[in-house]
Amino acid sequence: MSTGAFTGHLPGDRAYGRLLAGLFFAGVATFAQLYSPQAVLPQIAAEFQVIPSTAALAVSATTLALAVTVLPWSVVADRIGRVPAMTIGIVVATAFGLLAPLSADLTTLLVLRLLEGVGLGAVPAIALAYLSEEVDARHTAAAAGSYIAGTTIGGLSGRIIAGPLGDLGGWHVGVLVVAVVCAASAVLFLVLVPRAEGFVPQRRRTDAPGAARSLGRRLAANLRSPRQLALYAQGFLLMGAFVALYNYLGFHLTAEPFSLPTWAVSLLFTAYLAGTVTSPIAGGLAARHGRLPVLLVSAAVMAAGALLTLIPSLVVVLTGLLVFTAGFFAAHAVASGWAPVDSPADARAQASSLYYLGYYGGSSLFGWMLGLLVVGGGWSAVVSAVAALVVLAAVLAALLLRSPRTA
Repeated sequence: MSTGAFTGHLPGDRAYGRLLAGLFFAGVATFAQLYSPQAVLPQIAAEFQVIPSTAALAVSATTLALAVTVLPWSVVADRIGRVPAMTIGIVVATAFGLLAPLSADLTTLLVLRLLEGVGLGAVPAIALAYLSEEVDARHTAAAAGSYIAGTTIGGLSGRIIAGPLGDLGGWHVGVLVVAVVCAASAVLFLVLVPRAEGFVPQRRRTDAPGAARSLGRRLAANLRSPRQLALYAQGFLLMGAFVALYNYLGFHLTAEPFSLPTWAVSLLFTAYLAGTVTSPIAGGLAARHGRLPVLLVSAAVMAAGALLTLIPSLVVVLTGLLVFTAGFFAAHAVASGWAPVDSPADARAQASSLYYLGYYGGSSLFGWMLGLLVVGGGWSAVVSAVAALVVLAAVLAALLLRSPRTA
């Protein structure tokens, strides 16, 4: 709910810089621990003697819990405020994140990772709604791109820390060190993030009872919109494709003809830096040329990058991974920032949460399901499925996002 005169922070404002810095560290605290097991999945599979798709549940269990809890977190944020809700979530996630690598069996690991995901749901559920309310409307696309760039640093750091350390001391050591880094990032988030000025929590509102739409009506306002559904489909399909390719790339590269060690495979995750570059660029291009053209070009780049990984050359595979990652984060920066802006003002938190429900639902489903293709069809089957998901997302965007938003 708007507080009246406040129209949002502008680039150059101290609060604007603190907001982006705070959300940057929230992204590190969230996404580093979310994906750190991805770098050591072959080790987890070997230790617990399970197939790749079962080992990948160490990632999918967390993303599934995150997907299920984004809507409840949006309700909590409406009730107590954006920053307090994110604070609670990050603290809870960090606590379980420190316990997870101490697991002695796969069941314990999966339960703790599931609980970790419950806390992690707070940041993606709330961050973009908070940003859209606190940043001047003319700069939300660019600010969203900067925030997504910060999340890429988190995802990258989790993987490149866990992989090499996992090679030295086992997957437990790698994942534990990442959890410690996340705890430090959580503290920096708490210190830096400014209080909200563009939103009044429901518990502090002084307007007439019932003025705000109920949760059901706010959800319905978004779910009735074909445009919103198309945006949620972007998250579902593109993130599913992205996580699946990264989940099983390690199995592909540690096998013949590459036979790379785990630490070397982990270094390939530096491809995430391509997303750090393209996210803010995509946000700026969307502000100047429109979101849809940038989204469609980004999806095409993703598909091209995925197909390049089929060529049995390490240099070409790395190039394909860079291109694929650049395209994904550009598309995600556009779609994730678009959903709350295109939603009614009092339903923005729910629009953002529904986007991330699709986003992490796709991660959980396809991140596990495409692993079944590794055994039966090999890497080419995984890449074919990834490309099909990207093409479907682009078709839906082209068909449903051309029309202007309706009131």
